Amino acid sequence: MVFSFFKKQPNKMPERPAARPRPVAPPPEAKPVEAEPEESAKPLPEALPDLEFTPGKPVQPAPVATQPKRPAEPTPAAKPVAPVADDDFSIDDFDTHFTNSSVMGIDVEQDVDPLQSCVEQVVVLYANGQDGAARSLLETFVRSYHGVEGKRFWMLLFDLLQISGDRAGFEKLGVEYAEACETSPPTWCQEVPAVPAVAGGPGGSKIFLQGVLTSESDLPVVELARLVGQKAEISVDCAKLIGCDDDVAAQLADLLVRARKQRLALTLVGAEAFMDRLNDRLVAGEAAHEPAWRLLLELLQRHATQERFEERAVDYAITFELSPPSWEVMQASGSKAAAVANGARDDAHYLVGELKACRFEDLPQIIESQAQPVLDFSRVTRLDFISAGQLVNRLTPIKAAGRDVVIRSPNHLVAELMAVVGLNKQARIIVPKS
Repeated sequence: MVFSFFKKQPNKMPERPAARPRPVAPPPEAKPVEAEPEESAKPLPEALPDLEFTPGKPVQPAPVATQPKRPAEPTPAAKPVAPVADDDFSIDDFDTHFTNSSVMGIDVEQDVDPLQSCVEQVVVLYANGQDGAARSLLETFVRSYHGVEGKRFWMLLFDLLQISGDRAGFEKLGVEYAEACETSPPTWCQEVPAVPAVAGGPGGSKIFLQGVLTSESDLPVVELARLVGQKAEISVDCAKLIGCDDDVAAQLADLLVRARKQRLALTLVGAEAFMDRLNDRLVAGEAAHEPAWRLLLELLQRHATQERFEERAVDYAITFELSPPSWEVMQASGSKAAAVANGARDDAHYLVGELKACRFEDLPQIIESQAQPVLDFSRVTRLDFISAGQLVNRLTPIKAAGRDVVIRSPNHLVAELMAVVGLNKQARIIVPKS
């Protein structure tokens, strides 16, 4: 038996009559339209109702039972967004009108001291070697800021004129300072560091001695002799010096003795390893390499104890049947000599000249050897940003280890730059009173 799954509807849908145009009526007053469910969501009737048709009358469908409409739920009124004025803008308004971008997460300090900003602008120019621009700004600022606030600019300008050697400008500025601030101006310092800038060392000029030096490769020694003749402050880096022949040893011994006798500022850096190699090579009783013996005794004079010096001095006397040099107490030289003359004898580490691109690689060892680490900047004329950053890097672990480092007597231009890079958080900076 076969069942039909599709059964024909008993009633056919009647054809609808043609639509007739209705007379145009004035539009009624607008009434609020209630929300109705979408037409697609209405349930379809199971069968169309019967239509009543009367000629000359419009088709009237039979009444169909419909469910009462539910009142539409009131839609919450949207919160009006008020226009935002330029002078009334809050964080909530920002969140409403702008995207949450990570770029906007930059912290901007709103209360920037304009005076501090001016100071930083000057010291940055000076650190970069733009002395003319720095002086022009300072001459403007000393007339713009009055009273205690302006004193910082006066001191910066005094130091700049002192370093540049402009005594006439210094004296003229002193008169203006006395009238403006009603106090005595700083005095001109006769002893001004006139050492040319050489990158990388605690001395004004730096000589590198490295490898095995011979009479055919003694250019660094010739340059050292020239600087000693000019009585310049010199730093001799011997960290990579392996050895030298007797001619070079004789030159070095004479130059070191000369510098010591004249109390010149000649500093040997990293000489201990070379001194030990030289000491092992020289044997008592073998009458050879006499200049090397004299060089060894001079190195021991500078970097060893008196007992060790006298022991090798006796070996020298026995070997060559000559009177050895006598032990002498090392006197301070250069800027240290000035400190001793002022009654300020100490073991501070002195730096001089312009410090440009200095790495301060020997500074941790120097500070480690001092009971109270003191870095004397009294003869430093300029500190650039690279050197200042390196100094911060060297002193940070020392500060973290609980040791206090003192930076003494920098000029105001250098001291203000130290504060800009945050060096004042790693060391105690003592600026001379004006």
